[in-house]
Amino acid sequence: MPGRHDEIASALQLALLLEVSAYPKPGNVHRTRNFENTRFEHFLASAAALAPHLRLAALRGNRIAERLTHNAELKIGERIKRAVEACSQWQHGGNTSLGAILLLTPIAYAAGMIPHREALTARQVRRNLRKVVTHTTSGDAVNTYLAILQASPGGIGEVPELDIKDENSVIEIRRRDLSLLDVFRISANYDTISWEWVNDFSVTFDIGLPFLMRELRATGDINTAVVDTYLKILSKIPDTLIARKQGMNSAKAVSLRARRVLGTGGMRTARGRRAVEQMDKVLQRSGHPTNPGTTADLTASALSVLILDGYRP
Repeated sequence: MPGRHDEIASALQLALLLEVSAYPKPGNVHRTRNFENTRFEHFLASAAALAPHLRLAALRGNRIAERLTHNAELKIGERIKRAVEACSQWQHGGNTSLGAILLLTPIAYAAGMIPHREALTARQVRRNLRKVVTHTTSGDAVNTYLAILQASPGGIGEVPELDIKDENSVIEIRRRDLSLLDVFRISANYDTISWEWVNDFSVTFDIGLPFLMRELRATGDINTAVVDTYLKILSKIPDTLIARKQGMNSAKAVSLRARRVLGTGGMRTARGRRAVEQMDKVLQRSGHPTNPGTTADLTASALSVLILDGYRP
């Protein structure tokens, strides 16, 4: 019979599918718009490829829940690396899911740590996430670095410390015995995924999840709720993928536009929907330099917790 870990994997896979399907999600791939080299079906293939790895992460979380010590072997870095490898093997659209992997893998561990006799809840997941992120090792950091290099995400520039493109960074991580959380503390000031790890997954739980729940209560429509939640996160948090490609001023300008679109009603009103569609057209110009990819990952993270907490479309 399917176990709790299967339920968790299905929930997180569904979150990935609902996020990429939401339309017209401004600036990113969705069910009615593709990029030139990265298409909707590449994201579907990635979601299929990730399910076994999310299941194993949940299973690992369950097995270590009652004996978690400071020296516990979470092996989260290895799971992240293998998940990235699986995405590369199952589709040819490039980096579709690195950010989502970095967010959903610890969520899978945290959900797996909830005893089977207890219900899966957002509160329990967040409580366990605090344990997961604080029990990573330098081995996790090294494997995550290798995963990022393999995924080859767009817009990576030089950074002053532990540059991902500097082969000496891995040596330095081992020499200083830096955990994955230590590394994310260093990058948190310019990368929102790192910031989430360091700050109790605040965007996921304090912005994305409550807004998503309110939108669902108000509209009963998952597509409307996902697109508006995506815009809400973008309106508050300048997208770091845009910032890496185009600079922070461009990222802030896109956030301001998202705020204005929500002010017209977002997906809830005819005027707002026209504004969403126009924003999508503007951001989808050739080369996609202003695609809010990090925002999509954060939206998937909020969706994953919503579904773990019991939502079903």
